[in-house]
Amino acid sequence: MTSWPLTYGSVPLCLLLVVALCAGTSYSGDNVCSSALITSCKECLRRGPQCSWCFKEDFLEGAGAGHRCDLQVNLLKRGCGPEFTEQSDVKVEVNATVSSTQVSPRDISITLTPGSEASFIVAVKQLPRYPVDLYYLVDVSASMQENLDHLKTVGVALSLRMTEYSSDLWLGFGSFVDKPVSPYINVHPTKINNPCSDYEIRCRPAHGFHHVLSMSGNMSEFTRVIKRQRISGNMDTPEGGLDAMLQATVCQRAVGWRPEAKRLLLLMTDQPSHLALDSRLAGIVIPHDGRCHLENNVYTGSTRMDHPSLGQLYDKLLENHIYSIFAVEKQQYQWYEELVRLLPGSYLGKIGFFQSPNLIDLVVDSYKSLLTEVTMSVSLDDEAFSRYWTSVSPVCPEGATAKERSCLGVQPNQTVYFNITIGLRSCPDHGADEDIEVTVRPVGYNESTTVRIHSKCQCGCGSTGRCHESGRSPCADTIDGTGREQKPHRGLVNESDWNCRAEGSNVDCNGRGACECGRCTCENSRLGTIYGKYCESDDFSCSYKDGLLCGGRGTCVLGECACEDNWTGDSCGCPVSTATCQSPDGSLCSGRGTCACGQCVCDDHRYSGDFCERCSACQSSCQSNWKCVDCHMARGLGQHEAGHCNLTCNSDVVYISDMVSAGGKWIECTYMSRDNCRYWFQTSSESERNQLHISTRAECASRGRLVGTFLSVSALTVLCGLVVVAVSRLLLQKRGWSPGDTQKNGEYNCTGKELSYIPTSNEKTVTYRRDRLPDHSVEMTVHVKMPLGEPWQ
Repeated sequence: MTSWPLTYGSVPLCLLLVVALCAGTSYSGDNVCSSALITSCKECLRRGPQCSWCFKEDFLEGAGAGHRCDLQVNLLKRGCGPEFTEQSDVKVEVNATVSSTQVSPRDISITLTPGSEASFIVAVKQLPRYPVDLYYLVDVSASMQENLDHLKTVGVALSLRMTEYSSDLWLGFGSFVDKPVSPYINVHPTKINNPCSDYEIRCRPAHGFHHVLSMSGNMSEFTRVIKRQRISGNMDTPEGGLDAMLQATVCQRAVGWRPEAKRLLLLMTDQPSHLALDSRLAGIVIPHDGRCHLENNVYTGSTRMDHPSLGQLYDKLLENHIYSIFAVEKQQYQWYEELVRLLPGSYLGKIGFFQSPNLIDLVVDSYKSLLTEVTMSVSLDDEAFSRYWTSVSPVCPEGATAKERSCLGVQPNQTVYFNITIGLRSCPDHGADEDIEVTVRPVGYNESTTVRIHSKCQCGCGSTGRCHESGRSPCADTIDGTGREQKPHRGLVNESDWNCRAEGSNVDCNGRGACECGRCTCENSRLGTIYGKYCESDDFSCSYKDGLLCGGRGTCVLGECACEDNWTGDSCGCPVSTATCQSPDGSLCSGRGTCACGQCVCDDHRYSGDFCERCSACQSSCQSNWKCVDCHMARGLGQHEAGHCNLTCNSDVVYISDMVSAGGKWIECTYMSRDNCRYWFQTSSESERNQLHISTRAECASRGRLVGTFLSVSALTVLCGLVVVAVSRLLLQKRGWSPGDTQKNGEYNCTGKELSYIPTSNEKTVTYRRDRLPDHSVEMTVHVKMPLGEPWQ
């Protein structure tokens, strides 16, 4: 069995029903059905669920068999009624007679054809206070000695704690170490029976899995069994935990799993686990078969078969309705965190020491978490896996949240709905019909939904069973009771008696076919299909648009385009809808035109644009009114002078003091007078006579103010430049440098051209002053002259 990684589909609309009988198909925009290469009904239906085959005997008489395959709508237009068509038949049937308490429905039948899909809904109800089976699977390697001691007090305390959540708790116990072969254990004779002989301790031999205690509600017996356990030992770090988990899962009878209980498998270890292919180090290459191999409660296949893969372990956990819990120390938490992601329905707990309170909290918390999470899984045989696909979308109840393929936070008595879609990619290679079963199961639940799928890959073609796949022989006369064609005797047939010419025509089959046995066999054309009794019809003598027959939106029938829905016109190029003519304001062509073939036709020639929204002539009305406005300006905008401008203006003029927005029908304009004053006016041509509103307020700029502004800006620029130069010079002087400096540290640095100007001596004046004389102080000045370059002392 293979389990899919489930993906989300579409959320169902019919959530009030337990099951929605919603069968769907996927359609393509291109006609993949029409092809001259198709010669049979089976080939036609394998093209996709949208394809249909016409088995009407005289359909497109004279045409090839491949033209019987087309879209259903095209076949109907060509005269093939639905009673003569073979098409994809998708069905979803629910068997409501099978009762259920948690998962419903329990049985569904689906019919699919290649390329089709079917959807249905599975409901999962969360019940309160399930019976619980908890199996302890404990690593008994030497490092777990202290942890075994802590288990002695777990049974009774856990039983009392779980009474809050379960009506009945049973416990079981098993132990594991690793495969008892080299290099996992020391195979020296003194070490096989007692791996701890070096430490003068008596240990039990290493083992892959030992089932110790079957499920029991006797907590005293569980405690007694734990007290008798002894540790063992091995050599490498990883242990055989996954190998033991598989045996504890599939050995249903030995472990004693109850069918009505929630099943928990608790793995306790302080080390990582071996994975599939690790056993090759010991020369074990046989893959695990996924079966139980217990004899006297000891796993006998440990030294013969490899460790199970994670996918194999997950399938077995799912198949046997078991939740897995991993109790590991914090050093190994990250390793098991990666593993749990690949095992849906698993819980990981991190505890520092396997003490009684920690273990009880871990079991209770994991049980509550797993019980409130509902995850759906879909499985089918590996042989059919590549031919099918599936998607699952959870619809969570109020208060719960969707996460990937699960619902989290589901409370007792709440119902989770899963919208599941299964599709068929292709039929088997042999092409025959196929029946398979798909299992839909919530992880950890002992109830599931069985989906029986019938893949329809063959054609029935009505009551006669004749699909006319290879066409009827032109010389056939009758069909006997066995369906075989009875041909006439050629020696008794005169070809002239067979009419291959239309009335008034002197050419056989209109020159587009050959007359064989008195019937026309129409020729093949690269343009399309030629058919009819006299090859008088075809499906390509219709109008073309954009290089496509009927614009690619219709079918040519008897020389005229039969357009698809929502299209019309000679070449199906005109949409019936007026949506493309809707203006942004919701009006049709801005209220200035009509919608013809999806485009606006403006009523007024001055308007243009996709929605008749532009008016170039309207926009030039500002300039056309300048002469009129100039006349009124020259008259001083006086009411008594307005009449003198009647000859210049063809508008009704009104003077206004302030410009206000007058709506979309008015155009706002400006006018610059001779005295550099700007005036505003509004114009509108919506009424029979042009309207003009002229504002009496103006903005004027004086020449003197402009000159003053220019001079002020110029002076400010010059002043800023001088300030920058002065500040720069001041900063340079403070740093001890000036443009004329040529001396540094008492020395001259001169070029060759300036050697004649070098001074020959260095002069310095020194003043001495002597204070505290009897009468007055004495001051003496000495002028000293020394050769250049001699240092001062």
